[in-house]
Amino acid sequence: MNAGARVSGQRAQPPLAGAGVIVTRPARQAGAFALKLGALGARPIIFPAIVILPPDDSAALAAAHARLAQCHAAIFVSANAAEYGVPQGAWPAGVAAFAPGPGSASALTDLGVPDVAFPPARHDSEGLLALPALADVAGKRIVIFRGDGGRDVLGDGLRARGALVDHVACYRRAAPTAGADGLAEVLRRREAHALTLTSGEGVANLCNALDGASIGLLQRLPAFAPHPRIAAHARERGLDAVETASGDAGIIAALLQWFAEHPVPVFDR
Repeated sequence: MNAGARVSGQRAQPPLAGAGVIVTRPARQAGAFALKLGALGARPIIFPAIVILPPDDSAALAAAHARLAQCHAAIFVSANAAEYGVPQGAWPAGVAAFAPGPGSASALTDLGVPDVAFPPARHDSEGLLALPALADVAGKRIVIFRGDGGRDVLGDGLRARGALVDHVACYRRAAPTAGADGLAEVLRRREAHALTLTSGEGVANLCNALDGASIGLLQRLPAFAPHPRIAAHARERGLDAVETASGDAGIIAALLQWFAEHPVPVFDR
């Protein structure tokens, strides 16, 4: 066998080989994203920067489920809202379902919600408000399932169109109480090469959990955020944030481009 044949027979390295990528999304969503990264050769480093918990009082959620069939539409603002907000049993006929993006729409579909609509481009409240199906809603009741607090842009926009809007908190968010020491050690060992961010609140929680030296190391990494608002939060904290296209696909495409131009050193793999 000649040398050329040996080289041609070698197995190609996956595109993200050896890249340590910090995943900060909540634990249930982190696993699926980590699998996608692992398939590309990356080493996912999972640190959920937001902990998702059931609401303190489930009475309001139960009441919303009881009157759901009387609504014109239900909007679930995230995959977490889908997981905690979708009622058990068959989805009521005639109630339109909406999500801000393909990830949350997929979560709803997996839970048995049919014909979920979402914006084709901008995957946020503004994108939802631009949908023709939510343009003429005067006098129609719409329920928005979300976490505790959150932006009021969507509800205010629908009310301005004459809709009767109810916000229902179906989960609550908390800052992580463990794992920061492990992440700090990973950063100290230079085993992390990129940071992914999917929430402005998560950016704050991440930085608040780490000491100054660790934050300094974090600021050396490229940070990838799928929304301008999240990227802005990251830059306010001194992170080198790159705005990507939306969803997992957008983040992964940006990672692929970055590491094609900035390969991981062999000694870091």
